[in-house]
Amino acid sequence: MVTIQQRQRLSNARIWNMSVGFLGIQFGFALQNGNASRILGIFGADVEHLSWFWLAAPLTGMIIQPLIGYYSDHTWTSLGRRKPYFLVGAIVAALALMLMPNAEVLIHLLPPLYAGAGILMIMDASFNVAMEPFRALIADLLPSDQRTEGFAVQTFLIGIGAVLGSWLPYLFAEVFGVENTASEGVVPQSVTLSFYVGAVVFLAAILWTVVTTKEFPPDEYPKERNGEAKMKGIAQIFTDFAQMPKTMKQLGVVQFFSWFALFSMWVFSTPAIATHVYGLPADDHSSTTYQEAANWVSGLFGIYNGVSAVYALVLPAIAYALGRKRTHAMSLTIGGISLMSIYFISNPYLLIVPMIGIGIAWASILAMPYAILAGALPARKMGLYMGVFNFFITLPQIVNGIIGGPVVKYIYGSHAVFSLVAAGAFFLVAAFFVRFVEDADDMPHGARR
Repeated sequence: MVTIQQRQRLSNARIWNMSVGFLGIQFGFALQNGNASRILGIFGADVEHLSWFWLAAPLTGMIIQPLIGYYSDHTWTSLGRRKPYFLVGAIVAALALMLMPNAEVLIHLLPPLYAGAGILMIMDASFNVAMEPFRALIADLLPSDQRTEGFAVQTFLIGIGAVLGSWLPYLFAEVFGVENTASEGVVPQSVTLSFYVGAVVFLAAILWTVVTTKEFPPDEYPKERNGEAKMKGIAQIFTDFAQMPKTMKQLGVVQFFSWFALFSMWVFSTPAIATHVYGLPADDHSSTTYQEAANWVSGLFGIYNGVSAVYALVLPAIAYALGRKRTHAMSLTIGGISLMSIYFISNPYLLIVPMIGIGIAWASILAMPYAILAGALPARKMGLYMGVFNFFITLPQIVNGIIGGPVVKYIYGSHAVFSLVAAGAFFLVAAFFVRFVEDADDMPHGARR
């Protein structure tokens, strides 16, 4: 039997084909991240309550990703091992994307605000069903010396998808002249059309990977060790969580502070920039200026994702020269300083500058932890542990979601910009803890013999 570590190197074309689906996933995530707070605000959510509605996303991810990881480890169908899961996730995600800006049509069942929050939960759950097997797919098919490249290609396509998804509402409004305002309680047509396009792109990209990528059959993976408990489902997940590799625990600390910061940025960027840079009152969710600010935030998100796509292409070379740990710590530090600098900016166009640094951090967050982690995981449980690793992504978002709103209201005096400053500080803390991560394969070129 040929082990994962002994597999032949794959061609660049195969690496790119297996990663295309992530372009569609991130296209959908970008629409969600850039517009969910805006849509919920239109439906009546106050700024201090936004983080509570966003709790739906990490809560569903915490539950779903380990389960999907476990069952995809133990699945084999005519489509393969991982592909059935991200195909089903893509279909449900496409439906949710089309429903999200139209939550008011469910008004006879629920108020639009709660219908929107429910659709957000379904949408994020389906994103997680589609996303988790992709992380495991890269680790499944690539030998260890190609994994940094594989996750970097994935990060590049994530960046491209996020740029397109983030900029789409702005392009519809400013370039194609689609209506950017609407009556109170109704989502502008520019946003609605963007979500429709996102549904098509999401599904098409996933289908590309399903059609072009071949998975290895189960008999090519290492068998369970003799005497190992044959536990199943949730019981096995809890057992393996308790026995997670040391490297995974160390990366968990880095991930906690990184994703706590990211959640603040996604939730509070629109109200922070609308009030701090555009000078709008905190309760303005419908004015033309607010819609312009919201579109610009979506555009800024596109910029940092574009930077991440470019930076992802050079990440393997930087990691080869400096080592993966130093590369990740440096990238997080740049992102932290950039986020904190937003407080000192009053010109909307100058916000492009910190987006460059944020993009550098984002690219590293999407690639480096997974490249480090993959080498520390048993191949037979790659899907499960990649799903369990998501715990260190969802937990900080849940914590932030619970306390973020009250902190903004009672400590920051409803000035959401301070959440962005605090997010920058958390990036710096994450960079500090990278130094304690053990990575047996991490050796900068200058230290090689």
